[in-house]
Amino acid sequence: MKGMATMTAFWSALGIVAGMLIALQGPINAQLARGLGMPVAAAAASFLAGTVVLVVITLVLTQVQGSAINWHVPPLWMFVAGGCLGAAFVTCALVLTPKLGAAATMAFIVSGQLLAGLLLDRLGYFDLAVRELTLGRVAGACLLVVGALLISVN
Repeated sequence: MKGMATMTAFWSALGIVAGMLIALQGPINAQLARGLGMPVAAAAASFLAGTVVLVVITLVLTQVQGSAINWHVPPLWMFVAGGCLGAAFVTCALVLTPKLGAAATMAFIVSGQLLAGLLLDRLGYFDLAVRELTLGRVAGACLLVVGALLISVN
């Protein structure tokens, strides 16, 4: 039981760190967009840099593990959807951050993620375990949306 609590704490902390990285990404990419003169170009540059880093990490891990990549080619729509959704997210974040501020942008993004997550959990899409919409989950989502609205008020 203690080991499970430790892993839960680790994964929770990792989630918080990931959220912090996303909060940093918006303003950095917004400055990049100002420098390049176009938000879409900044998003493309961000994805290009990320792609290079991930390819290098993949090659290093392949060497460390001593095995070739076992490619199971998923349907093409998964590549297209994942890439398009990521591009839309990064572009929206870098456009919204200078307009709303980092805190409000992140609050609305997290609210949207939670609302979509509740729907995905409820419907069980993409092999997710079905989780019911409980009063607590709906109330938590509503509080997060209200919190986002309060953060965005000047």
